[in-house]
Amino acid sequence: MRHPPRSIFLAVAGTVALGTGVTLPVMTAQGATPACTVEYSVTGQWDAGFQGAVKVTNNAAAVSSWSLTFDFANGQRVTQGWSAKWSQSGTTVTAANESWNGSLGTGASVDAGFIASKGAANTAPTTFRLNGTTCNVDGGTTPTPTPTPTPTATATTPPGTGDAPPALQVSGNKLVDADGRTRRLLGVNRSGGEFMCVQGRGIWDGPVDDAAVGAIADWNANTVRIPLNEECWLGLSNIDPAYGGSHYIAAVKELVARVEAHGMTPVVELHWTYGQYTGNSAGCSDVHASCQKPMPDMQYTPSFWTSVANTFKSDRAVVFDLFNEPYPDRATSTTTQAWQCWRDGGTCPGIGYEVAGMQDLVDSVRSTGARNVILAGGIAYSNDLSQWPAYKPTDPTGNLAAAYHVYNFNSCASESCWNSTLAPVAAQVPLVAGEIGENTCAHSFVDRVMKWFDDRSLSYLGWTWNTWDCSSGPSLISGYDGTPTAYGIGLRDHLRALDG
Repeated sequence: MRHPPRSIFLAVAGTVALGTGVTLPVMTAQGATPACTVEYSVTGQWDAGFQGAVKVTNNAAAVSSWSLTFDFANGQRVTQGWSAKWSQSGTTVTAANESWNGSLGTGASVDAGFIASKGAANTAPTTFRLNGTTCNVDGGTTPTPTPTPTPTATATTPPGTGDAPPALQVSGNKLVDADGRTRRLLGVNRSGGEFMCVQGRGIWDGPVDDAAVGAIADWNANTVRIPLNEECWLGLSNIDPAYGGSHYIAAVKELVARVEAHGMTPVVELHWTYGQYTGNSAGCSDVHASCQKPMPDMQYTPSFWTSVANTFKSDRAVVFDLFNEPYPDRATSTTTQAWQCWRDGGTCPGIGYEVAGMQDLVDSVRSTGARNVILAGGIAYSNDLSQWPAYKPTDPTGNLAAAYHVYNFNSCASESCWNSTLAPVAAQVPLVAGEIGENTCAHSFVDRVMKWFDDRSLSYLGWTWNTWDCSSGPSLISGYDGTPTAYGIGLRDHLRALDG
């Protein structure tokens, strides 16, 4: 789409929260301020794994770097993390500062998070050391514990959280979980990560904290698509370091984790890319990733997807959307050339940079060992899937699905076109409408789209969860508390009614 220019950290003055709803006492020394304090919480939990968080407070002299260690008792293994360099040797987990958060003054705190596998039990660590000093006790000595009363265990889920989304795979023309149950992707896009960083204005457009993500879940959404920028992820020299590289990656990881903590599937999607294009329908003349280009570039996009796949390959709940809206058909002279360019890349007529085709990007993802579901949108801004089956990239894992975008102003925006071009694709592979919307500040068109997709048990995501003008965005909300626009109320009420 063209653009207009749950972590829960509980206070630990005595408790550590577990995802089961049970709280356990923390032993503290009497009458003394510990040299450091660590708050540990499990913010989401599922059959084989969990999401955890730590908040480290330094109460001693300022330090320029820090390293936190603790031990797991039940064979838990950290698989990925953010806001720290996470590693594990045996039972011992280490979280060392990133280059940008090493300074920790007296009284200062730092937050970090991780995802880990687990067995039948998931006992919380009891001892934490910051730069070798034991935390939560007086001066690093072993205290005489004063146990707090044991609270009553409850079976309630912490506010704002939901069941973790399932790992996904393709089965025939459906997306299914590990038990073979169909999972339709129904939800919204959360725009911002594709443009704020390259414009030097931040990483997200508006809040992405727990309350903001929880507001999305409150619409009965089960999926959030997160557009990204390849130059920001790779930290290229034209990007403000505060918004690129490790800072950007950490922010994306945190948002993905929050989306999952609320039970929703995260779709990470490459929106804006490098490469100068000034031909037909050019969005900008800039070589940098500041607008939608007709195709991804070979110089950086394969590296982007290799890095993203390595980051999330251990979490198959994350879906990869290869490229937002290809439009090689606007540059080439024939439809055949456009589809060849789409799949094979290389030197494409009318495009002045070397193109990375969809096959190149599938290969980049799969070369990491990632088996995550991949979405590939068609040509004409992902509105044309007419030859998608004929040019379908080869995926050795069989986990490839088709992506489609539709707005009221597109060429293929009628039931007759959907019947003739989409239905044959949907009969072969899962079909996800990654963007649906209209620029009328009403919802009569998306109502028709949702009905057609509902009748065939297909997936769709509304554009966009941002507080823009609904006629230029189009925007689903007027406030990040989930207040809908006149357009957004159609999607909100429809999603809420699906399970009603």
